[in-house]
Amino acid sequence: MRIDTHQHFWKFDPVRDSWITGEMHKIQRDFTPLDIQFLLERNGFAGSVAVQASQSAMETAYLVGLSKEYAFIKGVVGWVDLQAQDIDQQLADYRSESIIKGFRHVVEGELDPDFLIRPAVLNGLKALAEFGYTYDLLIRPRHYAATLQCVEQNPRLQFVLDHIAKPPIKSREFDEWAAFIDRLAAFPNVVCKVSGLATEADWTAWKLDDFKQYVDHIVDRFGKQRIMYGSDWPVCLLAASYEESIAIVEDKLGQFTTAEKNAFWAENAIRIYNL
Repeated sequence: MRIDTHQHFWKFDPVRDSWITGEMHKIQRDFTPLDIQFLLERNGFAGSVAVQASQSAMETAYLVGLSKEYAFIKGVVGWVDLQAQDIDQQLADYRSESIIKGFRHVVEGELDPDFLIRPAVLNGLKALAEFGYTYDLLIRPRHYAATLQCVEQNPRLQFVLDHIAKPPIKSREFDEWAAFIDRLAAFPNVVCKVSGLATEADWTAWKLDDFKQYVDHIVDRFGKQRIMYGSDWPVCLLAASYEESIAIVEDKLGQFTTAEKNAFWAENAIRIYNL
């Protein structure tokens, strides 16, 4: 059994989805569960986690609604305004939707390098921990320092690092990212999604070897019980098919035992997201 821990669905809106720029024309269209259901089944996936792609309560409601129509959506990582004064009440209201496992904010789009350590954001993250939700970290290098401070101040919150922190695979830069991973992985309440790799490489000329040092470093630092697979579909389609996204990761699991592979493909996700 396999679980894909990172998929998106949307009805394309050029204003709301302005992050999908002209060079990303391949994904400037609607993507629904019907577009991926067959691919999941064909590749041995029993389900997936739907992750927010826009910043609104409507987005969370949309994903929850899809989960009620499509049983393969096993969990939702939605969006909530972490800085809202009524964050506790909002989270209390979400308790009735058990499909919601956690929340995410598109921090990579925040120019403020200290977004994650704003007092209001820290208050919101504390509330997530109190309500038993997870928090997905979507960051860029400018957020590394604040991310470490944020995690240190939230030892009770389960953090999930998206896309191995988006290392610059295309330019083969490694040291700054690796040093950050060394420090982040030292916190036991952080796990890592091995996801979104192809889109950080050369979209048209990547090779399997391009990813080796990055995946090896993640496995070495996080260990085999704190990593899980995510496709980042449909964003992955900018650089790789669904099957190619699987192959990029599967190629690096040769030394894993059967039990370790089961943990990577499903069991870790089931435990972390309480699927």
